Order: sequence, then structure tokens, then C-alpha cells
Amino acid sequence: MSKITPPPANGLPVLTHGALNRSFAYVGGAWVAGTGNATLPVTDPASGATLADVARLNGDDSRRAVDAAHGAWNGWAALLPQERSAILRRWFELMIEHREDLARIMTAEQGKPISEARGEIDYAAAFLEFYAEEARRPNIEGVTSHLPDAEVEIWREPVGVAALITPWNFPSAMLTRKAGAALAAGCTVVAHPSAETPCSALALAELGERAGLPPGVFNVVTGHAPEVVGAWMADSRVRAVSFTGSTEIGRLLYAQGADTIKRLVLELGGHAPFLVFADADMDRAVDEAIKAKFATSGQDCLGANRFFVAREVYDTFCARFAEATQALTVGKGADDPDIGPLMNEKAVAKQEEHIADALERGARLLCGGGRDDAGPLFFQPTVLVDVPADAKIMHEETFGPVAAIAAFDTEQEALTRANDTEYGLVAYLHTQDPRRIYRASRALQFGMVAVNRTKVTGAPIPFGGMKQSGLGREGSRLGMEAFTEVKYVCRDWA
Repeated sequence: MSKITPPPANGLPVLTHGALNRSFAYVGGAWVAGTGNATLPVTDPASGATLADVARLNGDDSRRAVDAAHGAWNGWAALLPQERSAILRRWFELMIEHREDLARIMTAEQGKPISEARGEIDYAAAFLEFYAEEARRPNIEGVTSHLPDAEVEIWREPVGVAALITPWNFPSAMLTRKAGAALAAGCTVVAHPSAETPCSALALAELGERAGLPPGVFNVVTGHAPEVVGAWMADSRVRAVSFTGSTEIGRLLYAQGADTIKRLVLELGGHAPFLVFADADMDRAVDEAIKAKFATSGQDCLGANRFFVAREVYDTFCARFAEATQALTVGKGADDPDIGPLMNEKAVAKQEEHIADALERGARLLCGGGRDDAGPLFFQPTVLVDVPADAKIMHEETFGPVAAIAAFDTEQEALTRANDTEYGLVAYLHTQDPRRIYRASRALQFGMVAVNRTKVTGAPIPFGGMKQSGLGREGSRLGMEAFTEVKYVCRDWA
């Protein structure tokens, strides 16, 4: 792993501040190439063009990143809380200052519409702002002593090096949500962004350096996940791991973390139900259903996958939802359409597989159903109705712009079908009956319930799921818990 000052990644968009276009990893406060100058290509999903050749680090390089983080830990943890807070606050301010450039990088490598990318930058920056404030709060709790002549305190101390593994669909927000909490707690960080979208993370590293993060405190290790993350899972110095991605990979990391008893935060798959009762405000239900299904081109763990609609309003909802779906635009993210490209060919093939399976089992196609003329990775926003319970789309996360709708006759049926999944991240509920809102919110086996709305996330709330949608919570004060150890001190002055 050699330390050099790299040129900008030439394929990325021309920016106001070109230094945000980085192509080498960031380790120990330096921009570094991988062993043997190995690289991996980053491509634009809208055009297939190569945007950059980013440093591909291996296991030895990855361990050296842990060396840097471990070496910096004591100094970072020893800073006054307000000093850590000031650095996080400055990092937030720099993100806002460079919002447009960060959004353009994201759209180039991820494909999402530019307005959505701008929204993600705002969302991502909010975590740094939030944890800048949380870093300042005292972490010592007094407890009434149960022993004579003894004083009792509970301290929270940073666990040490935290490994953060982030996905391609939200390449900035998932990094700041994890890093903000870890750094505020006094941990140091080794981060691995998805090999498909590393440039957003490298741009954030550039801004973190400008904000005053000391060398080794925040490291971004680019490369292929098995080569990078495997070394961290075997390293006892890595005390906490936070991962956002598929349940399949989450299970693997869960097993790998057992040997060194790592703290784990796993934000895994979702298979969100969207329930529409007969008394729902139909205008609102349709509008929110479009948002819940098609944001990020359907590539969102919070995306609604299964729509259950009361039979009394079923035909009306289906017709209006399909009409609104047909009005959505498809195109390159830079042109700000409603639907951008999917991430890769595997994602497109999954849409085709789920549609074909549902139709074979008796579902009807109201609109869409195939690839879009905009390019190889573009897929038409699609509505399937009368989808049977045994269709794959009713059991597997589609992660694309395909909606599956089925009717229900009773409240209990709707809740039973909604809960009939191994996942439990978020559920959407539309009804105006306050008693049903309470009953359903209690009955739904999901970590988050959105009632008569879609957007529920933000820095102050605990994000996470039940069942096989993950472990732990991110965001809010609870987001710092995995990065701290509880120490109990019982003191006698005699």
C-alpha cells in the first residue's frame, strides 16, 4: 500500500471543487493505492461508461487500515467531547457547502435522479449534525448505591475500532449514519463502501480531512468486500461491525463475528407491506404508495413490495395507482426523471423473474412489465394485480420498480398476510380509524410503522427492524450504543 497524491478520477463529472473526485483509498490520513496498484472500475449504470478506476485494496492493506485506526484510537477517545463535536459539526457544514458536487458524484455512480441525490446529501449531513450534538452530552450516570459508604457510577466508553460496511443504494447516508455515531462515541473507523459506489465515500473522506479528523481516525478502504471485510472480521482489534445490506450477507457476518465476539449492528433486507383499508383517504394512499414503491427506482430496503388493499376499494386503488405509475418518467439520473437505472444486470433479471413467475401463477399486468428503451439497465415501472400468495414476489425482496397488489377481506387477514415474512423492517398503514391504527400498529411485526405517510426516517429516530431484518438500531441516541461499552465503578473513599 503506497502513499501518493492521486489525480482526480477523470471519468466523474466536472465539479465546482474537483478535489472531491478521488480514486485512491484513504488510510492513515493519506491517499493510497492498493498493493501492485490494483484497481476496480466504477461504471455509470445509465450509460455503462467507466467513471473511475478506484484503488483495489487487499487483505494486507485492510489490516494496515486497522493498524492506523487502532493507533489513532487513544488520542481520539481522549479528546474532550466538545472537540469531537466541533469536528463533526465542521464536517456537516462542509457537506452542505458541497451539496451539489456530492449529489452529482452520487448520481454518476449510483444512477439515482439528481433531486433524490440532493435529498440524500441533506439526509446524510443531518446525521453528522445530530451526532455532533450527541457527542457533547455527558456519558456518566449516577446510581443510588445499594452498599453502605460506596458511590456507584456507570460509564460509557468507546469500544475501539469500528468497521462500517455500506451499500450501493445510499452510499452517503449509510456511511454518515454509522460514522457519525461511532466517532461521536470516541471510536475510530475503518469503512468499506460498496465496490459499485465508492466515490461518494471517498469524497466524504476528503471533506472529513478538511474538517479536522486526525490521521487514522476515519479510513475508507476500497476494494472487493471479501478481500477487505474478511480481514476485519478475523481481527480482534475490530470490536464493532455495522453493516447495511442483504440478509444473506448479514448471516455470514454474524457467523464470522462469533470467534472474536464482535458487537454487531445489522440493517438487513426488507419486504414492506403497504395496507390500504376501505376508510383510507384514497388520494393520499395512492400518492404515498407511489413514493413508497418507486423512490430510488424501487432499490430501497424501505420500499413497499406487497400491497394489500381492502376489497371494497381494490379496483379503484389499482386503477388509480396504475395510472399514476404510467405517468412516471424513466431516464438518466442527471436529467432528473422519476425512475433511474437499476444498479446492474442481476437486478434487472430479478424484476423479469418475479414478473414472469407472478403472471404464470395467475396475476394480471396493468402496466409496464419489461425493460425500458432508455438503456440496458432501465426497467419500466410495473404494476401487477391479483397476485397470489405463493408468487415469488410475495416472499422475496424485489428491489426494483415492480409493485404487487392483492385484495383482502378482513383486518385480521391483512395483518396476517403482512406479517407472513421473515423480514420485519417497515410497514405502511393507511386508515382513518384511530382504533385500527392502534391495533394494527401493535400487531404489525416490524421495527417501524408508517401511518398515512411514507417518509419516517431521519437522524433523531431509531432505524432498524425485527426478525431477519437485522439487529440493533441506527440513528438517534440508540445509534451510539453498539459503539460503547458499559463500565460500572463502585468507589469507597476510605
